[in-house]
Amino acid sequence: TATPRIGDILQKLAPFLKMYGEYVKNFDNAMELVKTWTERSPQFKFIIQDIQKEKVCGNLTLQHHMLEPVQRIPRYEMLLKDYLRKLPQDSLDWKDAEKSLEIISTAASHSNSAIRKMENLKKLLEIYEMLGEEEDIVNPSNELIKEGQILKLAARNTSAQERYLFL
Repeated sequence: TATPRIGDILQKLAPFLKMYGEYVKNFDNAMELVKTWTERSPQFKFIIQDIQKEKVCGNLTLQHHMLEPVQRIPRYEMLLKDYLRKLPQDSLDWKDAEKSLEIISTAASHSNSAIRKMENLKKLLEIYEMLGEEEDIVNPSNELIKEGQILKLAARNTSAQERYLFL
């Protein structure tokens, strides 16, 4: 109650939130691994179920707990926006809270960017497999811009042939 501020604290901790991008990037694979091993190994499934029954887990599954960090940054961003809306502009915490929001918004942007990159690589891998794995296109610098049906017009006789294009 002596110094009711949170902006200065969040400002110091916010740079560490960028590492959540790595977690978010690997989230789908981690969820898939948990699902696979739960189906494959009765022993693994039993251990997970046993742990989930503990009071400390709050009746939530492992998957729910794994989702928490993914939701954390957007939640912080929303809370800070709401805090700033309700905070008087002459408050001692205003500038720190505003700076914290800027840093957290950047971290959210990093997380979203990491998600988009992983989705893009996943799509490139699907295309690579569709093409019979002949041309290796899976590369972080490659980006799928557009795909779809096109008509290829022959220069000589203007006949049209249907093609599927990956740009």
